[in-house]
Amino acid sequence: MVAMKYLVVIVEIVPKPYNYLGIVLIILGIALTIVVRKRFEKTGTEIHTFRQPRKLVTNGPFKISRNPFYLGFTISLLGVWILLGTILPVIGMFIFITITNFYYIPFEEQMMQNTFGKEYKEYRFKVRKWI
Repeated sequence: MVAMKYLVVIVEIVPKPYNYLGIVLIILGIALTIVVRKRFEKTGTEIHTFRQPRKLVTNGPFKISRNPFYLGFTISLLGVWILLGTILPVIGMFIFITITNFYYIPFEEQMMQNTFGKEYKEYRFKVRKWI
């Protein structure tokens, strides 16, 4: 995203000093990913996408989002985009969202359904995918 900003010069859409609000979003996104990682460690479940989950986590940030880890990354990328202040870096954020939403999340949800069955189905019904 940073390279895109400097390789292709485009008019800034978020003027200074408002672009510094992006720093707040970067920090919030990183904080959310740290909280989620610690929740996984405390619960003793697998954090890696392609490994078998050991426990279904439904508390903490998982009460409001089935994918708070990806939500944290997205919030951070949104912050980077706002901080950079031009339109072109948004492409990086949309690539991440697209790959996550159409590849990683469906893969993980299928694995969760296969592993936890009815319990995951009930959780999926109650909690939204992103927010």
